[in-house]
Amino acid sequence: MRISCGARENVHTPPTNTLWYKDFAYTGGIPSNSTPTSYVAPPLTTLRYFPLSEGPNNCYNIKRVPKGHYSVRVFFGLVAHHDPDPNFDNEPLFDFSVEGTQFYSLQSGWSSHDDQVFTEAQVFLTDGTASICFHSTGHGDPAILSIEILEIDDRAYYFGPEWGRGAILRTVTRLSCGNGKSKFDVDYSGDLWGGDRFWSRMPTFGQNSDKAISTENSIKKASNAPNFYPEALYQTALVSTDSQPDLAYAMDVDPNKNYSIWLHFAEIDVSVTGVGKRVFDILINGGVVFEGVDVAKMSGDRYTALVLNTTVAVNGRTLTITLHPKEGSHAIINAIEIFEIITPESKTLLEEVRALQALKSALGLPLRFGWNGDPCVPQQHPWSGADCQFDQTSKKWIIDGLGLDNQGLRGFLPNGISGLRHLQSINLSSNSIRGPVPSSIGTITSLVELDLSYNFFNGSIPDSLGQLTSLRRLNLNGNSLSGRVPAALGGRLLHGASFNFTDNAGLCGIPGLPTCGPHLSAGAKIGIAFGGSVAFLLMVICSVCWWKRRQNILRAQHIAARGAPYAKARTQIAHDIQMTRHYNHGHARTAAENGPSLLS
Repeated sequence: MRISCGARENVHTPPTNTLWYKDFAYTGGIPSNSTPTSYVAPPLTTLRYFPLSEGPNNCYNIKRVPKGHYSVRVFFGLVAHHDPDPNFDNEPLFDFSVEGTQFYSLQSGWSSHDDQVFTEAQVFLTDGTASICFHSTGHGDPAILSIEILEIDDRAYYFGPEWGRGAILRTVTRLSCGNGKSKFDVDYSGDLWGGDRFWSRMPTFGQNSDKAISTENSIKKASNAPNFYPEALYQTALVSTDSQPDLAYAMDVDPNKNYSIWLHFAEIDVSVTGVGKRVFDILINGGVVFEGVDVAKMSGDRYTALVLNTTVAVNGRTLTITLHPKEGSHAIINAIEIFEIITPESKTLLEEVRALQALKSALGLPLRFGWNGDPCVPQQHPWSGADCQFDQTSKKWIIDGLGLDNQGLRGFLPNGISGLRHLQSINLSSNSIRGPVPSSIGTITSLVELDLSYNFFNGSIPDSLGQLTSLRRLNLNGNSLSGRVPAALGGRLLHGASFNFTDNAGLCGIPGLPTCGPHLSAGAKIGIAFGGSVAFLLMVICSVCWWKRRQNILRAQHIAARGAPYAKARTQIAHDIQMTRHYNHGHARTAAENGPSLLS
C-alpha cells in the first residue's frame, strides 16, 4: 500500500505508473502543496503537515493490515509557501516511530541529501494495524510526503536469534558499488517481494583508491528468496588498484548500537579466471569477520551472486569495512547494506490504552495534548498527563498516574476509568468536569491519591470509595456534592488519611459537616418532590373528573324529569291553576259590580 499524503484523489506516478492511494481518514493534520526536495522522492505534489497546536504526537493509523513482515518507508517533504513566513522553519526536524518504537530522527540538512529524504525499516506487523507516528521536537512542523507499506518475505534479512524476537531493521544505507546513479529496485527490474529498495550510487570509495567495472553478463542466484536482490546490483563493482590494494569504506553511525551488515559479491572481473585467483579478508573496525573470501569458490562459479552477513556492535561513531587482499593483488565488492538493529518497545496494556482513549473522548481533551499512538512508547514521547511504569509481570507498560489538573476540561468522568486499574494517583482538580463521581473508581484498589476538587461534580459520594483501603488523600472540596459521606471514609480519618469535603453545601455525616438526622440526601429530596408532584397531579385530575361526572348526572336527571308523565301532569295542573286564577279574577270584578255572591 502506498499513500500520497494530502492527496484528495488516487495518483499514478511515472516511470512505472505506480498507484498512490488518496489520503483519507488515516490521521489529523493539514493537507498542503509540497516543494520537491530530491529527484529520488516520488513525484507527488501534496503533503500533510502537523502543527504543534494539534499536539506533539500525530499518527497514521492504518487498519486491516494482514499479519506479516513489511518494509515501511516514509518520505518527508517541505511545505510550499507562496509568501514565505520568516518565522516558519522550512526544514522541520522531528522524530519518527512505527508500532511504538522510535527509530529515526531527522538531522539538519536532510532536505539536500538524497539518502536522507526518507526513512525505511523492516518490521513485523502482528495486530492487524500499522501505527506510524511523527513526534515534534520543537523544530518546525512534521511534514510527510508519502507512506509505503510493502510486504516482504517472512524470512527476509534473517540475521540471527534476535530476528526471531521481532527486531526492527532500520536501513542505514544501501550502496551500489561502481554504479553512477541511484536507483530503486523497480528500475533494476527487481522482484516486488524485495520491497522496492533504494540503492545509493557509489562510483568510488575515494579518489584514485579503486576503479569501477561492469558487465552485461547474466548473474546467477541473484533474485533468490528470501531477499530477491535485483540482478543489476551484481553487474557493477569496485575493484582495488595496485596503488591502493585495500578496499575501505567508512561512514558515521550512532554509537553503542548493533548493526547488521550485508556484503554482496559476484566475480565479474574478466582478469580473474577461476577459483583461487582472488582471495581476501574482510575486516570491520579492524577486526576480521570473514577470512579467506574466494568469491568464485564460495558462490560456485564466476558471474554468480554471493551474500555475506554479520552483526557487529559499534561503540564509537565510525563504521569501517575493509577488504584486504591475500591472493591476487586486488579486492572486489558489488554492494553494501547496513542496518541498525532495534529491539522493539513493549507496548502499553491494551485495556489501559482503551481506557485512556475513552477518557480522552469523555473529557473533550484538547488536540494540543496529542494523545495519539501509544501512551508510553516511544519512551522519548509519552502522552502528557499520563505517568507510565513498566510492569515486569506482564512485560507491558501500565498507567500509574493521571495528572490533568487545571486544563480547562469540560466533560464528564466515564465509568471506563476503572480500566486504568494500576492507577495510584488521579488529579483532575480545577477543571469544569460535571456529572456524578463514578462508582467504578472504587474498583481501582491501588489508588492512593484522588483529587477531584474545584469541579462541578454532583450527586452523592459513592459508597465504593470506602473500599479503597490504600486511599490516603481525597479532595472532593469545591463541588456540588450532597448526601451522607460514606461511613467507611469517615472512619479512615481516624487512621491518618487526609480528606477534604468542604464547599459542598449538601454533604453531611462527619465532623465539620452538618449532621444527617433531619437531612435527606439529594436523591431522597428529589424522590419526595417527585412523589408529591405526582400525588398533587392525581388529586387535580380526580377532582376534575368527579366534577364533570357530577355535572353530567345532574344534566341527565333534569332531562329525564322533564320527559316523565307525572311531571307532565303537574305541569298541566299548574297551567290550569294559573288559568283559573286569571278567570276568577275577571269574574270577581263582575260579581262585585252585580251584587253579592252566593257564598257570602
